[in-house]
Amino acid sequence: MSLSRYELRASVAVSDIRRAVEFYEGRLGLPVLRSGPSARIADGGRVYGSGGGPALNVYQSTTAGQTTATLATWYVQDLDRLVDELAAAGVECVRYDGLVHDARGITARAGGGRIAWIQDPDGNTFALESDD
Repeated sequence: MSLSRYELRASVAVSDIRRAVEFYEGRLGLPVLRSGPSARIADGGRVYGSGGGPALNVYQSTTAGQTTATLATWYVQDLDRLVDELAAAGVECVRYDGLVHDARGITARAGGGRIAWIQDPDGNTFALESDD
């Protein structure tokens, strides 16, 4: 048996599903594929699509925002345009000490290409990477 035959979906805990909906749908523009309960919270979960299929499970939980690690990465083309669009929607790039960021918050990626990070209202971190 191998897990490589199955789709993989990232799961992200949030403290307030309504606030998360505003961010993931309103600011990031992710389409809702399904919504439903999360533990004891009616309508406390969402599955969002990206890249043509289900990609991100967002659910309300008391464990929200407890990691500083990057939870998922979007591999994109035209990183500059995407970061500008996100900034216009109120999403700012995270800047890390020790890295040189351009005016948009984009930095060189190890091994080539460029990367930027964004965070949801709970501090869950996502990367945007580009080979250009």
